[in-house]
Amino acid sequence: MNYIALISSVLVGYIIVIIAKPKGKSTQLLLSFSGAYLLSTTVLHLIPEVFESHQKNIGAYILLGILLQTILEYFSKGVEHGHVHIHKHVHKIPWLLFLSLYIHAFVEGIPLANIENSTLLWAIVVHKIPISIVLVAFLLKSDFLKKYTVILILFFALMSPLGSFLSEKIDFFDTYQHAITAVVIGVFLHIATAILFETTENHQFNIKKFVVVLLGFGLAMVSTYVIGH
Repeated sequence: MNYIALISSVLVGYIIVIIAKPKGKSTQLLLSFSGAYLLSTTVLHLIPEVFESHQKNIGAYILLGILLQTILEYFSKGVEHGHVHIHKHVHKIPWLLFLSLYIHAFVEGIPLANIENSTLLWAIVVHKIPISIVLVAFLLKSDFLKKYTVILILFFALMSPLGSFLSEKIDFFDTYQHAITAVVIGVFLHIATAILFETTENHQFNIKKFVVVLLGFGLAMVSTYVIGH
């Protein structure tokens, strides 16, 4: 189920771009919703779980995750939170961009193997859809990368399932489960807050964004406290 949902979320993003050709404002609202949902799931579900484990230095691991995502973002040009800061006329594949994005996708799939509550799964799925939309739109606009779109997107779709699969099979991930989850929490906190801040234009109040953020918070609370119990 996890693998199908994760792969399908990327395919949904691809199909949306091909069929609907969404404009920037609609994508930004979807990003805001995904950021709110991801942030809520992290705060309401993941953070209490890792602190209840009594694992030492959880706070340090969370900070490590924030630092890791900061480094990945430098190379990925901000794709994880909905921006591709790179000129569309690309003459060669930006390998560092895609490698950073693939590492991020791999890392966020790791905790799924050890968390029974489906809230995290759907938070990642919701997060992946707008990111896939942004990534596919960038690939299709690039004269050079257009012919590699399917391959690059396919690898992106497989990274989170791969992270989940390997964490089930390799003892290292089970041994350091809570520490790794704390690192992922740091990654999620960085991404979610970046999405919420960057989708605010000129720091002005946006009622549409406010509503979708409330929806994201509300849905995460329902998933955590109602459906998840």
